[in-house]
Amino acid sequence: MTWIIAALATLALQTGSSANTWTWALYETGGPLVLANEIPDTPQLRSTLQCDAGSGVARLAIFGPTMGTGFVRVTAGDATATTEADGSRRDQTQLTLRTDHPVFTQFVASGNLSLDLADQTRAIAVDRIHRAKLRRFAGLCGG
Repeated sequence: MTWIIAALATLALQTGSSANTWTWALYETGGPLVLANEIPDTPQLRSTLQCDAGSGVARLAIFGPTMGTGFVRVTAGDATATTEADGSRRDQTQLTLRTDHPVFTQFVASGNLSLDLADQTRAIAVDRIHRAKLRRFAGLCGG
């Protein structure tokens, strides 16, 4: 019996449990809408999308070492946009995207977004299982 418990514990550590698995969560709390790539119930974030409902503008924050400040090329599918990135905080890079722009539309459709600033590239990927949250976020944010 002990070996079964040990095997299950090992399997849980290898595959991750809900306490240490990255996921996408949509928060609709009456303030800004937030779609966060996070480990639930921890302060760990990879990225967030925020907007005020109906504003037509999404604010993207990517956490970790900053990419810097400057113009960033944003690509999703065959759509491309250029916007300004704010890397003034050492732990994140922020930028804004119009929700009616083709690059945002392609991001919602594919779940993939690429950011290029100088010699750095970062990618945002929303797995198929979480794309309904991304579509809801886009629909609520649309202006």
